[in-house]
Amino acid sequence: MRDALFARIEAKTAELVELTRDLIRIPTVNPPGDAYADCAQFIGERLRRRGFDVAYPRGEGTPGDSDRYPRTNVVARRAGGRPGPCVHFNGHIDVVEVGDGWTTPPFGGEVKDGKVFGRGACDMKGGIAASIIAVEAICEEFPEFAGVLEISGTVDEESGGYGGVAHLARQGFFTRPRVDHVIIPEPLNVDRVCLGHRGVWWAEIETYGRIAHGSMPFLGDSAIRHMAAVLEKFEREFYPYLATKRTTMPVAPDGARQSTMNINSIHGGLAEGFEGWPSAVVADSCRMVIDRRYLIEESYEEVRGEIVNLLEALRRERPGFRYDLRELWTVPPTMTDRNAAVVRAVAAEIERVLSRPAEFVISPGTYDHKHIVRIAGLKECIAYGPGILDLAHQPDEYVAIEDLVASAKVMAASALALMGSGQA
Repeated sequence: MRDALFARIEAKTAELVELTRDLIRIPTVNPPGDAYADCAQFIGERLRRRGFDVAYPRGEGTPGDSDRYPRTNVVARRAGGRPGPCVHFNGHIDVVEVGDGWTTPPFGGEVKDGKVFGRGACDMKGGIAASIIAVEAICEEFPEFAGVLEISGTVDEESGGYGGVAHLARQGFFTRPRVDHVIIPEPLNVDRVCLGHRGVWWAEIETYGRIAHGSMPFLGDSAIRHMAAVLEKFEREFYPYLATKRTTMPVAPDGARQSTMNINSIHGGLAEGFEGWPSAVVADSCRMVIDRRYLIEESYEEVRGEIVNLLEALRRERPGFRYDLRELWTVPPTMTDRNAAVVRAVAAEIERVLSRPAEFVISPGTYDHKHIVRIAGLKECIAYGPGILDLAHQPDEYVAIEDLVASAKVMAASALALMGSGQA
């Protein structure tokens, strides 16, 4: 039975490639959220014609939602001929900006050397296409399958997912007994099962000074120099300390198996983008945004407390040092149990299809897994899909056609196994 399913998917290879190209050609760039409704309708109409019930829940009131840029999602659902669990494939339809350095048309869906090129090819329209072909193959080969198949195309994953998966989770779309297992076709490499992600804590530090004439800085107090003291303390004390924090989580790549912190931006003194000659002033404010990624062995309280302690030490040591710390965003780390049914099913099919054992990994950054676990409380969730993680957000992004086909086979056979259909 599995051979028949795989043969059907192989026969649909050209269709899978064209579907990937069609999705790439819809420029769903986020921000601002272009063409979301067009892409959702494209997916929904295709699945409606194949017997799925389709809904278009909009993330009204979520960040970025407006009549010009509606946060339009699509959810398609089809029940089989017998009762059984629901397997849900969730993919985000938004892509990041194009950027420079492309040698192929970013939204052309060009095919060459066995690859489909374009923004979103890897992250993650190839994964969406593979999951659609997987469920269609099941419906064609086993029309009386047991259980329920569901596919969603959701928005805004690249900016937090609040208009997409988070909104749907709050509406009950990912809550049991409606859904039992979720597979997110993120590009973590075709032989990997991604069990979750590290935690994230974003914050803004602002230091304060006193404005004065730039020719007499001794009459003022430079907020930029105070921020320089923060940076010096980071370099001398905090980064070496983070390097000692290692995790048992199988984070890939290996450099992310420690705690990390990125300085996203620094702004101080004159506003950026001004034209003309700068004025001679001492900066009375300087702001820095930090992106702290943390491990399952750490707590939010510990992560925040480390920065507070560092700033408080500077306040005691450095005359005139004043600061504010504003939290911007936080998500705890998550890791699905390796013995979860969805993990075992996908890992087994990877080994069957690719003739090598599955690798278990944790993503260095967050993805929509966080909302399904945190809001919906559904722990039967993993990421698995085609594409090479390192290509995401890069110029000349691509997905290999052989990986599209292999992942579609893995997803289809895994879904049948999870639904208990017995056909595969």
